Amino acid sequence: MEFLVDDVDADHERIQAVIPSVTVVQRPTTMPWGNRSLLLRDPDGNLVNLFTPPAAGRRVPETP
Repeated sequence: MEFLVDDVDADHERIQAVIPSVTVVQRPTTMPWGNRSLLLRDPDGNLVNLFTPPAAGRRVPETP
């Protein structure tokens, strides 16, 4: 499942405060295509992706 959110980092902090036992698969990370992404597991083990697309005009870092 994927959910578009306004601020992945803020949601990560909020989720950790409310559900400290949540399984974080990948902490907030900027993907090569620019999305900021957080991967979690729900109680049934399903992978959940919370993501925020890059802001308009934000440059995506190039891979060396």
